[in-house]
Amino acid sequence: MSLISFTSNYRDVSTDNGFQFEFYCDGCGNGHMSQFEPSKIGMAGGFLRAAGGLLGGALGGTAGNMAGAGDTVRDTLRGKARDEALRTSVIEAKKVFKQCGRCGKWVCPEACWNPKKNQCDTCAPDIDDEIAAAQATAQKEQVWKAARMTSLIDQIDIRNEGGVPTVTCPSCGAPGGSGKFCGSCGAAMVAKAVTCACGASLPPGTKFCPECGKKAG
Repeated sequence: MSLISFTSNYRDVSTDNGFQFEFYCDGCGNGHMSQFEPSKIGMAGGFLRAAGGLLGGALGGTAGNMAGAGDTVRDTLRGKARDEALRTSVIEAKKVFKQCGRCGKWVCPEACWNPKKNQCDTCAPDIDDEIAAAQATAQKEQVWKAARMTSLIDQIDIRNEGGVPTVTCPSCGAPGGSGKFCGSCGAAMVAKAVTCACGASLPPGTKFCPECGKKAG
């Protein structure tokens, strides 16, 4: 007896009227719904129940017995009918998903399959995708490292007694107030970036050009 695939990644969405199953990719979870297969037993049971409701009165007892018999037959044969419907749906799903020969998982070909290696992308990742992901990760790490190594409080004095940071003058270094200009030398409290003679842009507070070594200003 052959084994049935997809025993751990499918959902039965069958109703009394028929059978239908949802299959899922073991990688990303993308799904495929099988075609609806009508159940003759379920349809017959529904017809008998409807007849039992319509043929009331003198025939109600007979019709009711017929409906009950239909439910009994349906419940008896539902297991076999469902199993056959599941087997048919699995055959359909096998045409949609790919099975990895290394790990045995069933995955979707769109997002989780490496056609070059004929394996899932977990067992055989696409090298181009891995390089792109590694580069993005490295860039993110370098940005955080550069931010940690860069002083962002050059003009803030955090040693004042009040505990409130004060801004120092970018020109003379004297503690500044809340105004736009320094009370000691009159320079603007917000220094502007300058350009060196060599063309390099110098951040505020730079004393020597890091490109040519000349004194700023």
